[in-house]
Amino acid sequence: MQEQEKKRSGAEKEREETRRLLLENIAEGGGSLAGRPGERFQCIPIIGQIEGHYYLPEGQKATKYEQIIPLLVSIEEGEEIDGVLLILNTMGGDVEAGLALAEMIASMSKPTVSLVLGGGHSIGVPLATAARRSLIVPSATMTVHPVRISGMVIGVPQSFRYMQEMQKRIIRFICAHSKAKEETIRELMMRPDQLATDCGSILEGREAVEYGIIDEVGGLSRALELLRQMCPKKNEKSAKNQE
Repeated sequence: MQEQEKKRSGAEKEREETRRLLLENIAEGGGSLAGRPGERFQCIPIIGQIEGHYYLPEGQKATKYEQIIPLLVSIEEGEEIDGVLLILNTMGGDVEAGLALAEMIASMSKPTVSLVLGGGHSIGVPLATAARRSLIVPSATMTVHPVRISGMVIGVPQSFRYMQEMQKRIIRFICAHSKAKEETIRELMMRPDQLATDCGSILEGREAVEYGIIDEVGGLSRALELLRQMCPKKNEKSAKNQE
């Protein structure tokens, strides 16, 4: 009996140490832990420019996808985190890196809510729609425009075909994770009358909701409310209290 109790206490200590290390790794990876007693929500900021295969110049705020991806894996695997709140204020950035993050977020089983503050431009649009529920404040804006490529471009049909296929993947993702229609997104991308040196559209908060890209206009309190509604642990506790 004593040996069994020692083994049980040792296993419990090991589990507690594993939980502690997991929470430390999650906190160090980015964002912060939030929530009321009995719940833990991970807040992940997507700010500045999405950094992909190449380092951005010094002095630019950046979200590094190689840091966010393992953070999302830790959250998905750990039982300690109940949900994820994504705070977006991004100008866009590397298309492949942004789309990779969006796919990771969309494939999570944990509750996810995105909140666009300031701006959710370019590849920030699929990132915002990747969460189960998406919100935007009234003063925020979102820029929808065609795919761009920086650096040397070889003037052959294959280069333009690559850009076209990448654009199709982005449109399919947005439409699959929002109420927006494909023809609507294409029309917004190709508008020639809003951007001075480019084609595309700048949408304010309510416009993004009207076009079906974002679910609703709301702020922080509403985002946390939605997370709590989707949180199974919270719902189980509420049901037990009612009984």
